[in-house]
Amino acid sequence: MATPYEVIQRSGDPVRDRRRIVELAEEADAECIVVGLPLSLDGSIGPAAQAALDEVEALGATTDLPIETYDERLTTVTADRSLMSANMNAKARRKVIDQVAAAVMLQAWLDSRPGSPPNWPDP
Repeated sequence: MATPYEVIQRSGDPVRDRRRIVELAEEADAECIVVGLPLSLDGSIGPAAQAALDEVEALGATTDLPIETYDERLTTVTADRSLMSANMNAKARRKVIDQVAAAVMLQAWLDSRPGSPPNWPDP
């Protein structure tokens, strides 16, 4: 099950930020790095998705780990709804929304993998 790990705030130094991503991946013994791909709602690659793909290419030059992209559309909406259902107020949600949205996206990626366990209904 995917759980939030750490949000890396951009430092203004992309090389340093990429090194931090690789450090965290190594610390977690990750087998690969999964990057959210912010496709347009119609599924096309817009400016944000192109920027993510460019970043994936640059990140790939800093590590031997495989890097995969995964559609992150509506993950923030899903995360926000989940946090609202837990009665978390807006200010508290803003502090954790990126972590929760990343976990939502990663769980969807894990669930899409061949051999992944079936989705069990919520109790």
